[in-house]
Amino acid sequence: MNRKISLLFGVHAHQPAGNFEQVLNDAHARCYKLFIETVYRYPDFRLSVHFSGWLLGYLLKHFPEDVAKLREMVARGQVEMFGGGDTEPVLASIPERDRRSQLVALSDRLEAAFGQRPRGAWLTERVWESSVAPCLADSGIEYVTVDDYHFLCAGKNSAELTGYFTTEEGGAALDLFPISEALRYRFPFSPAPDAVRYVESLATGEGMVAAVYFDDIEKFGIWPETHEWVYGKKWLEQFIEGVLASPTIRMEHFRDYHARQRTHGVVYLPTTSYIEMNEWSLPPQQAHDWADLVAQEKAANRYESRKPFIRGGIWRNFISRYAESNWMHKRMLQVSGRVAALGRNAKPRMRELLHLTQSNDAYWHGLFGGIYLPHLRRSVWSAIVELEALLDKASPRRETALDLDLDGHDEIFLNSGKLQAVVRDDGLGAIHELDFYALHQNFGDTLVRRVEHYYRKIREGGQGGHSGDGIPSAHNRVNFKHPVFPEDLTPDAYPRAMFVDRIKDQPQPIHYALRKASANAVELTGPGLTKRISVKGNTLTVEYRRDGESAGFETEINLAMPSCDGFFGRYVVNGEIPGGFGQAFNWESIRSLTLEDGVLGGKVTISTTEPVSVGAAPHKTVSQSEDGFEKIMQAVYLRIHAPAGNFSVKLQITVEPLSG
Repeated sequence: MNRKISLLFGVHAHQPAGNFEQVLNDAHARCYKLFIETVYRYPDFRLSVHFSGWLLGYLLKHFPEDVAKLREMVARGQVEMFGGGDTEPVLASIPERDRRSQLVALSDRLEAAFGQRPRGAWLTERVWESSVAPCLADSGIEYVTVDDYHFLCAGKNSAELTGYFTTEEGGAALDLFPISEALRYRFPFSPAPDAVRYVESLATGEGMVAAVYFDDIEKFGIWPETHEWVYGKKWLEQFIEGVLASPTIRMEHFRDYHARQRTHGVVYLPTTSYIEMNEWSLPPQQAHDWADLVAQEKAANRYESRKPFIRGGIWRNFISRYAESNWMHKRMLQVSGRVAALGRNAKPRMRELLHLTQSNDAYWHGLFGGIYLPHLRRSVWSAIVELEALLDKASPRRETALDLDLDGHDEIFLNSGKLQAVVRDDGLGAIHELDFYALHQNFGDTLVRRVEHYYRKIREGGQGGHSGDGIPSAHNRVNFKHPVFPEDLTPDAYPRAMFVDRIKDQPQPIHYALRKASANAVELTGPGLTKRISVKGNTLTVEYRRDGESAGFETEINLAMPSCDGFFGRYVVNGEIPGGFGQAFNWESIRSLTLEDGVLGGKVTISTTEPVSVGAAPHKTVSQSEDGFEKIMQAVYLRIHAPAGNFSVKLQITVEPLSG
């Protein structure tokens, strides 16, 4: 019997909106350019390609010659373009109306650039919830790719996953292709001849079965060791030539296979993502238990059969696990609702900004998720703040106090038109968001230091490795970009907010009760203490009045400064520049401190009515990435000490653009 198999080969390319230009250019040089040039030389090697809209726009602007090659491959029938959400949102996490506008935006972009409207779509992080089926189907999408693991969790077995299946939600039908995990872990990590032989081994001789691969193009040059392996040692060329020379393998587009073959039947998938994501989304202790259970089952040679039942968490866990993600997500939903309320009066720039607020990367964390990366969060917050300013001009807000993040405590929005402070009525009496509209900056955009699942690997000091003739996947590496010490892993006891107060030598912050609030001021009371927070123009004022003697008073301010510990952030004290934000300082008896930030294009001046002592230090967290464990500066951490005794002190934060 003449055995045949269709290889449906797809790659997904994405860079987060707001990523550093040098990172984008490096990704282009090490991966995108070389991949496109390599496959261009083999017209018979058919493949599917997905570029997120923001990245495609960047390539069109900066590297049009590569897009021209891609356009030629589309025209000659070599490449099928896949759609999806334009700014790579997790569709399940945004409103239905925005799912549709995101899908249509990328389809429009692809049609304009390549003359081809997509029939297939890439699901961000392969997050599946049945609720996304109708918007996909109604947007002209006929099929999507998800992991074979999704099907195993629905009760299918691997032998059945040789084609595509059909699901429906409320009568809206959508076809689903199962991506082979075995291929994901072989391409490009095992030697090319071995990878080709493995694809051939999947042919059964029973009709035209399909082997489905769709994964990150960044594996072909950006992941550690892959650039030399894929291009220097010519893995990609060897693989393409091996596939084209195989009498067993037929290269085919998803669209052609889909048009030629019938569905394998109806299937209903559970809410899930890829296996690693299900581990990352769990809280640390549960993730430990999950990993231990997986190791136990592997040691007993039972894992493959029991894998569908050891499911882990879901992507939305990140929103409930990280208060910072939850707040950003609910603010995104808030401005989304306001854009929707404007209807046709919403300007194109508003919808563009709304899409940018929904970029997935800043909302989660794992080996690739970017909530720990300040520049990715800043991109989302910049879009939120700019969009909110436009919305306030179009339709002023009415509600100033509400439990927006659903944590059981109201948030009070104080707004001067230029500056906005958000105070949470949770007893801390602190500011959790501070927006300066002219610079589109949220100075409260920082991250608390918390325990993470991978801290166990750090403490164990394990080293990654691999066996055989290939190279290791990023999932199997343990590497340290920076030295990590026990104190770096100590979790914070309370949120990294602004104006978190305590009495000297008392570890717990002062507890406040809300006394009264207005549109631009709030008054709080603590034990023998009154605190008033107000905004006017571009200045935030915090006033303290204490009755009776005090042993000394301290407030903590965490300021998210875009320069972080880079070259463009510096302190100015008494007209002198002692150093940058990445350094630690102590100043005695000062009344003013300025933070100048060249990336922001602005400066923050903190002034007081009484001389105070100020300690400054960088706030850093430890996170993991495909390159290893690293320490990242999240904010400038300031400790302001007022002297003992009776006191009444006023602190002001004034934000303004840099002159010149």
